[in-house]
Amino acid sequence: MKKSLYSVLALSTGMLVAGNAFAAVSGNIGGTSNYLWRGATQTKDAVAIQGGIDYSHDSGFYAGTWASNVDFGDDTSYELDLYAGYGGSITEDISYDFGYLYYAYPDAPSSIDFGELHAAVTWKWLELGYSHVINAGDDVAADPLDNKDLSYLAATVSVPLTEKLSLSVHYGYSSGDVVQSWFGEDNYADYNVTLSADTSMGTVSFMVSDTDLTDDDAKLVLGYSYSFDL
Repeated sequence: MKKSLYSVLALSTGMLVAGNAFAAVSGNIGGTSNYLWRGATQTKDAVAIQGGIDYSHDSGFYAGTWASNVDFGDDTSYELDLYAGYGGSITEDISYDFGYLYYAYPDAPSSIDFGELHAAVTWKWLELGYSHVINAGDDVAADPLDNKDLSYLAATVSVPLTEKLSLSVHYGYSSGDVVQSWFGEDNYADYNVTLSADTSMGTVSFMVSDTDLTDDDAKLVLGYSYSFDL
């Protein structure tokens, strides 16, 4: 389940021009040694291949799609995300983003798709965000629990160390009936530290992640992503 949207680069050719406005389309592809969503593995601690396409307009509107293989222990083999939103700046140091993200599992044997509204505000190096499920399939949570009772609060600090090296520290808090159904606990926290390096061949990241879920262990995750214009 996708945690963040890839940056969309302006096209050097093929821009959609309307007055002073333009739009850009880009793609991304990558892989990870363990696909984590809010600290929980989506691949049973196995590798994942991921990629997507993003559209961005200089008005602040964006939309896109993203996919990854998953392993939930049944016939579900992949996740397909669809999203759209709007972002902008209030001042030079303060920006905002809000939108909708739909998590789809087309070959799942049960109805587990769901959609979230999210909002975030960023001040310099600090981002605060909140997400809440607004629509969900009948099998997202076990009866009689509420399929739409899932909220997530997150704080992320991102600090550039050099021109190409950056460090981020993340804390998230999940709560609601869906958490109870998935993990047998009312709520849980996830946290990670990630070191990322931008290279001419893409971005390489190394993350240490953990949660306070019972019997959950810390995980080391190596990731790679490459973005390109379309």
